[in-house]
Amino acid sequence: MKSDYDIIVIGGGPAGSTFARIAAKEGREVLVIDKRKEIGNPVRCGEGLGAKEVVDMGLDVPKQAISENILGAKIIAPNGKAITWKEDSGSTGGWVLERKIFDKWLCELAVDEGAEIRTYTRATDLVKENGKIAGVKIKQWGNDEHEIRAPLVVSAEGMEAQIARKAGFNTVHKLYDVDTCYQYEMKNYDSEKMIELYFGNKIAPRGYVWVFPKKDKRANVGIGIGGATVNGDKHGIPGAEPKKLLDDFIKNHEQLKDASTLDDFGGVISVGAPLDSFVTDNFMVIGTAAKQVDPLHGGGITLAMEAGALAANTALKAKEKGYTKDSMMEYEETWKKTSGDAVNKRLKLRHVLEKVTDDDINHIFNVITPEDLNKITSGNFAETVAKVVAGRPQLVGILGGLLKK
Repeated sequence: MKSDYDIIVIGGGPAGSTFARIAAKEGREVLVIDKRKEIGNPVRCGEGLGAKEVVDMGLDVPKQAISENILGAKIIAPNGKAITWKEDSGSTGGWVLERKIFDKWLCELAVDEGAEIRTYTRATDLVKENGKIAGVKIKQWGNDEHEIRAPLVVSAEGMEAQIARKAGFNTVHKLYDVDTCYQYEMKNYDSEKMIELYFGNKIAPRGYVWVFPKKDKRANVGIGIGGATVNGDKHGIPGAEPKKLLDDFIKNHEQLKDASTLDDFGGVISVGAPLDSFVTDNFMVIGTAAKQVDPLHGGGITLAMEAGALAANTALKAKEKGYTKDSMMEYEETWKKTSGDAVNKRLKLRHVLEKVTDDDINHIFNVITPEDLNKITSGNFAETVAKVVAGRPQLVGILGGLLKK
């Protein structure tokens, strides 16, 4: 690779590749480095993605990157009662992806526009000149460390966010702001082309179990829960073991108990508030590195791509003035007014739902409808909460804050 670029992007996931594609299309020399040997591997999520959001970005996802078209969702309470939501006319509401293929495709789009991508290349530190960020130090394929330079560095590093931390951003995750996860890819599973989400403190304390159907009778079956207690941390859950809880769930599931396991992995996801700031002189943070993740379910693909696009368009305009914090502030301010506003509302909902019991959840499921779910997920809580507390007034103390429009 060369030693000088216009922009260096750290991380080849959806945020980094989207940024690179847009910036390279406008003639910028963009280098994307990724610490993994293979883009998209290993897979670290349930692979779900909303269709509308991606179509609105003007992208035509290739068929081979889509494992299954999703027609709706089934939300199951602790007592087994389900609320089913489906798209009108049986249309596709989203997809379960093949992330290895999807992420590579996004990177190929960036390469087609002129970006350069290098795998198994780790950023180890920042390069500074006269106190200003001027590039990064890297190690490629385990070789000696050397420098590459650019007037703008973009962190799309994901949860690790080591270089963003070196640039002065508070990327450390508190225990309360992460969920620990475990997932299997399983077969045989007969689905209705609907995702299934199971709630309950005995099933998944401060979280849920998901079943995302894939083609050929496969399914991603996973769990996300609050973190285990560490050194008496008051936010931890004593004995929280996601794999054990998931195994217990599978043993009691009529279909899954006899299914085979094709793959398994564990990890952590961010479910806390986004960073306070996303930009500084000569540096931007996007995607999971900026904690731009849905705090309700931990999904981040769409948010990452939206942030990557917004940051890239801001950076293109900022070049004439120099990549200062002020010239790139449009990205931060716009995100906070749009996606950030929705994220904050969902974070508020998450904090409230953590306090309800399984019996409360059963009551909620007896009261609300699929239409109420649509209102809740779009951030309109008041009307639905009023219905819930009318039948159980003692929940006012927990849910009352959501009654404010």
